[in-house]
Amino acid sequence: MQNMSKKLKNKFFTSSLLEWNNSLNHRPMPWKGEKDPYRIWLSEIILQQTRVEQGWQYYNKFIGTFPSINDLAKAPEEKVFKLWEGLGYYTRCKNLIATAKLIAKERKGNFPDTYEEIIALKGVGPYTAAAIASFAYQLPHAVVDGNVFRVLSRYFGIVTPVDSSEGKKLFIALADELLDKNAPGIYNQALMDFGATICKPSLPLCNACILKKMCTAYRDGTVNKLPVKEKSIAKKLRYFYYIKALYNDTAYVRKRPAKDIWENLYEFILMESDQPIEPDSDTVKKIIGKQKFDVLQVSVPYKQQLTHQTIQGQFISIRLQRPLALADFEAVPIKKLRELPFPKFILNYLTDKKLTLNL
Repeated sequence: MQNMSKKLKNKFFTSSLLEWNNSLNHRPMPWKGEKDPYRIWLSEIILQQTRVEQGWQYYNKFIGTFPSINDLAKAPEEKVFKLWEGLGYYTRCKNLIATAKLIAKERKGNFPDTYEEIIALKGVGPYTAAAIASFAYQLPHAVVDGNVFRVLSRYFGIVTPVDSSEGKKLFIALADELLDKNAPGIYNQALMDFGATICKPSLPLCNACILKKMCTAYRDGTVNKLPVKEKSIAKKLRYFYYIKALYNDTAYVRKRPAKDIWENLYEFILMESDQPIEPDSDTVKKIIGKQKFDVLQVSVPYKQQLTHQTIQGQFISIRLQRPLALADFEAVPIKKLRELPFPKFILNYLTDKKLTLNL
């Protein structure tokens, strides 16, 4: 087996994967087999940094609300952000809107049909472009994502780090070599499904694996050691203390500015700290000055884990005795807060049924 030719190993991989897909792959997804490039693009953007289980309901909501790319392009941005609410990584939504408007205006709603044009779209990288090109147009471009890295590194016993320049080049070349040029869309979907359901990151189903007899990692007992990564992400810890300032039947909110997380989403009055603080009336005074107020409620701590940072903090609800003058903030009727797009950190607080003052 060790002297097995690479050609034979490659052929076994591709043919076995397609056989598994035809007979054993029953992974349901609403966009599976879809040929409409708009729907494929939408599903792929949603699935960037999002699990299929979570993305499924968002995909259905978007398709139901915006059946075509022209519908999406014409929609008010706030409506699109509100529909995206809870998915996180809001730059994806911003790029989604920009791309829809560009295609509607410059291409009369016709989605690009070449890999080069697709990858030039905002928010579309090599993986997404390959997925759209192969699924919609059957163009021979291999997808390379975390699932593909994992399956190929284990099957071929590759110890080159997947996050190194050398590793990325190696895996891209290998993925192109293995691609079934006659059925690239089916092959790409099969490989992603296989990585998600059989060759999983932890507790892979090696006993049920159709590739195991030629899998190097299975033979050598190194399945749990592959793929290799050389970099670890340093996570930044940030403390957000929000003041939910109420005056009559309104609450003060603003859109978060650019060049930070949650751009264009709404938030309450924020005090950020690099270390935990006691959320009390003194905290509020530092932000709103001598304005008189009553503290109504202090929330329990909330936490949200992002890719490169962790957000922790609490919410302080106060009632003001007169209107507040803060730059960029507006008093919005409390009933209308439901219509505004908030980041998940704030949304979790607003929908916490244990808090009597919330929506």
